Amino acid sequence: MRYIEINKDMVPYTFQMSFNGKVHDFEVNYNHEYDFFTLDLAIDGEVAVLGEKIVYGRPLFSAFESTITSLPYIVPYDVAKEEERVSYENLGEKVFLFIEEV
Repeated sequence: MRYIEINKDMVPYTFQMSFNGKVHDFEVNYNHEYDFFTLDLAIDGEVAVLGEKIVYGRPLFSAFESTITSLPYIVPYDVAKEEERVSYENLGEKVFLFIEEV
C-alpha cells in the first residue's frame, strides 16, 4: 500500500504529487490549539479546497468527489488499528495517509 508521508517538523509546508495527469499541490497546516491537521489543495495551479481537516478513516476531499475527479481515495488509517483519531503524536508514526488506487 502506498501512502503520503507527512513531515510534521516542516508544517506548514507545500508538496506536489501527480495523479491522473494532473499536478496536485498540497499545503499541510496544523492547529496547535485543537491538535488537528488540515490540507489545502490546488490542481494544476487552481485552488480547489482550503482547510480540509484530516479525519481518521474518512477519505480526504470526499465532499468534493463530484468535482475533483483526478484524486484517488486518500484515507488516514492505522494498519494496527490502535488509533481512532489523527493527532500530532500519531500522524506519520502510526497513522498514515494511504492512497487507495481505484
